[in-house]
Amino acid sequence: MPSVAEVVRRYGPAYLEQFGATMPAAHKEVLRAIAGCRTGELGTVLYRCEACGKMHAVGRSCGDRHCPTCQRDKAEAWLASQVDRLLPCPYFLVTFTLPAELWRVARSHQRAVYGALFRASSEALRALMADPRYIGTDRPGFFGVLHTWGRALEYHPHVHYVVPGGGISADGGRWLPSRADFLVPVKALSIVFRAKFRDRLRGEGLLEAVDPAVWHRDWVVHCRPAGDGRQSLRYLAP
Repeated sequence: MPSVAEVVRRYGPAYLEQFGATMPAAHKEVLRAIAGCRTGELGTVLYRCEACGKMHAVGRSCGDRHCPTCQRDKAEAWLASQVDRLLPCPYFLVTFTLPAELWRVARSHQRAVYGALFRASSEALRALMADPRYIGTDRPGFFGVLHTWGRALEYHPHVHYVVPGGGISADGGRWLPSRADFLVPVKALSIVFRAKFRDRLRGEGLLEAVDPAVWHRDWVVHCRPAGDGRQSLRYLAP
């Protein structure tokens, strides 16, 4: 399978020729960095082999945070750190997705909309976990990872949360477990998420830029058991 860098080097020039006039400068810089990574175009570093004494020239890495080659070691270190922090309890992978009607606004106001996505989804999740019918505490230890593209490389903003099945009681003295195969009801979670996201968008002054019909349709929220959490971490690490 070709690497991302090979794809960028092969097809990047034609892509820039067709779309370069409308691309943000930062996007062009990412393509240039990935294309030149470890090729020598970004400079070289000389190493002397301690065994044979010969000098070896190695192309510099680009160091860009979007480069899979440069970030591989960081991803592996992050994965190892998160595995060490796993609790001995069932885990869940909870995914919140923005409807297609919001994608245009999201692309144009990424910082505001992605921030609203994180805040609204995390607040909705904590609110339902605090319900004594489910867990009874708003102190779970979960984290989220933003994905802005789907498997087919279409724009598709969503956030994944790795959530332990339980949380710490308000007094800090007890662990309150969830059921092994159920965290919170996703239909209720979807409704709360939608309402909180709308409030956040209103606070950002972006509510009028959205088709009002989006607030009357079902929003997609998934929650599925994730075993001990390791597989979900391996999925998110890259």
